[in-house]
Amino acid sequence: MISVEQAKELLLKHLRQENLINHSIAVALVMKSLAEIFEQDKDEWYIIGLLHDIDYDLTYDNPQQHSLLAMDLLKDYDLKPYMLDAIRRHSGNEALISIADKALWCADPVTGLITATALMNPEKKVSAVKLSSLKKKFKNKNFAAGANREQIATCQSLGFTIDKFLQLSLDAMS
Repeated sequence: MISVEQAKELLLKHLRQENLINHSIAVALVMKSLAEIFEQDKDEWYIIGLLHDIDYDLTYDNPQQHSLLAMDLLKDYDLKPYMLDAIRRHSGNEALISIADKALWCADPVTGLITATALMNPEKKVSAVKLSSLKKKFKNKNFAAGANREQIATCQSLGFTIDKFLQLSLDAMS
């Protein structure tokens, strides 16, 4: 099984943009918190979050290949099938089946919303973001438009209210 350290090295080998690296780490942190709640392996879920966009630099101009090329990049590493499935399915080209699939699906965009909200604060820190501010930004579809609200709202299929999921994600990223 690939270790967290090996996954970090692999991420840094394939992603060059600091914002994408930070995004991957943020998703990994949210996934780790979700793993704890669902009594899943925290390292495995962290690795899913960390590697979910590993092919982004390579597929930027060809988004239909996103997550498919990741399978080629990850084939020689010892990831469990469910981990690979979650990474492959997060691009929205396949039905979400497992709890890990669904967790990654809603964790991915929420980190962008939180980061954008933090950058609007004078302190520019996630730890300074309040749930009330985040909820207002969530309702404003023009703010951080790339953070798909419907995708975030699928947290309800995991048993979360939107408020609870936003707070969990804030806490994980702080």
